Amino acid sequence: MRIDLLSRNPQVTPEQMLEGFQPTARFGKVSFENYLPNADFPSQALARDTLREFTQNPPQPVKRLFRKPRPVEGVGYYLDGGFGVGKTHLLAAAWHAFQGKKVFLSYQELLYTIGMLGMHKAIAAFHGYELLCIDEFELDDPGNTHMTSTFLGQLMPMGTHVITTSNTQPEHLGQGRFNAEDFKRQIQAIAERFTVLSIDGPDYRQRGAGLGKPFKKSELALLEKQAGSFVRVTASELNLHLTRVHPARFSRMLDGIDAVILDDLVCMTDQNIALRFVHFIDKVYDLNLKFAASGEALDQLFPSTYRYGAYAKKYSRCLSRLTEMLALSARRLEQPETVR
Repeated sequence: MRIDLLSRNPQVTPEQMLEGFQPTARFGKVSFENYLPNADFPSQALARDTLREFTQNPPQPVKRLFRKPRPVEGVGYYLDGGFGVGKTHLLAAAWHAFQGKKVFLSYQELLYTIGMLGMHKAIAAFHGYELLCIDEFELDDPGNTHMTSTFLGQLMPMGTHVITTSNTQPEHLGQGRFNAEDFKRQIQAIAERFTVLSIDGPDYRQRGAGLGKPFKKSELALLEKQAGSFVRVTASELNLHLTRVHPARFSRMLDGIDAVILDDLVCMTDQNIALRFVHFIDKVYDLNLKFAASGEALDQLFPSTYRYGAYAKKYSRCLSRLTEMLALSARRLEQPETVR
């Protein structure tokens, strides 16, 4: 059944957003046990074992006679590493293993929620959670830096633990995106709240195969027949629609959809559009949706000035995820009865 994605612009309340903050389908059943570290990169096993020990024995409030327990400073872990090394798997595994009130969301979703509620109400709303798992942490501008510093500075001293993933070491946050030197004190304060777990290794999605290849339109028609509920639009139509929908709503916009099929991928010469497309692909990937596209080769999708600029790691992650999803669709064409 074909779904009209271009008519969707979901409106959600803060309460609905908080209820929906948990690992998506791709990470719904991950665990420390099914994370398989690469023996050539000991940092992967070290990160897994550190997080597993934390979730089994998190710091507890200090009990006091005839008085309320005194909260201990919240623990912070910062999973730093390149794309495709399993950071989000470990983040979701920690969420599943932790026994307590917890929330799992992207950094974009966190900022959107703070913006909807206002800082004071957001702090009150998240104060009841013992663990925040924040995926794809990054400081893109001075406003986000101030919001993040204030938010963490209020919650973590009261006992809220935070685990986050990023492609950028904490002391280098914001560099190349805004005049980070002017916000050095706030960035340093954020960095000091975390113990960094660096995770080394190659991108498991590509395994040396290079970037994925788009399909012919005739192949998209075959994939369309294999899909259940699917979206099929041109890349230009999609990108225009994404400018009308806040990135934090992309997940809800994709509710009930099994496959996304795009026609005519072209080079994105507007960075605002390109970054929204990147976030959209993140959600398609996290929701474990099928994906296929026709058009230009992936190495032409983003201008070289983007791929080697301030947001280079975001674009590299996007290309990595597109490669994996296109490869799975290619296998569906070859083995339609065995690939799910």
